[in-house]
Amino acid sequence: MKKISKLDEYLFDLNGYLIIKNALSKKELINLNKILDNLKNLGNKQWAGHVHGHNYGGKEGLNLQQIYEAGKPFENLIDHPSWINHMLHFVGGKGSFDHTHGPLFIDENFANIRGPGEAIGIHSGNHEGLQRNHYRFQNGKFHCAQVNILLALNDIGPGDGGTVVIPASHKSNIEHPEFRENKMLKGGKVSSADGMTASVEVHLKAGDGLLFVDSLCHGSAKRVNNGERRIVVYRYGPSWGFFRHPYRPSAQLLKRLSKFQKSIVMPHEKVLTPSNKNSC
Repeated sequence: MKKISKLDEYLFDLNGYLIIKNALSKKELINLNKILDNLKNLGNKQWAGHVHGHNYGGKEGLNLQQIYEAGKPFENLIDHPSWINHMLHFVGGKGSFDHTHGPLFIDENFANIRGPGEAIGIHSGNHEGLQRNHYRFQNGKFHCAQVNILLALNDIGPGDGGTVVIPASHKSNIEHPEFRENKMLKGGKVSSADGMTASVEVHLKAGDGLLFVDSLCHGSAKRVNNGERRIVVYRYGPSWGFFRHPYRPSAQLLKRLSKFQKSIVMPHEKVLTPSNKNSC
């Protein structure tokens, strides 16, 4: 498993994000993309097994929600050695109530396929003060409510609609003056995160991962090149969290997973059984 360096800690605390080079192997990329080739034409609100086609009503591309249901290559991402230690370290909580049901919880996981003209507007930021994605470092330990790994399944360079971040915005107490005018607009119009003052467009090679705390202000540039931008996002938080959307892992998936993977995917499974539901 990839270890966390002192520089990782420093840069994550300073900027709110890290880039993990070559997080995925070439073989993993081939297998993941083969699956997406068979799912890319799924429509909004359509199902393929336990994977759901989804978008937010704009031109942000197709989200394939519950992508860990799509097969072993996506199941392997749940506790992948390239970033699982980072998640354990940055979400934190070891030796506390946060580990009552397990060390981590994935509250959302999806693949996104985005074509020309598509983007997602700038969102999040510490100024919002949301408990769900807060950032804290205290007593020498990280305590983050949501840390994301965004994986590039193909090269994402200039014009490809790369993720845009505003470094250090996970600590800023003031809303960016350009924040509201750059958020996603309703009615199918796209207001991307391009050009915001102090923003950085992150370019990734296929297999690289962008790891960031969700209170970091982020969005994407508008894709202007032909072809597709393909990414996968898994969102990790403490085990007491709950699902962002009304999806639940299937019984078939839970049966296939290792004990550790299962504790991350469904740490609540035994909480509301008849024998202990009134034990509080």
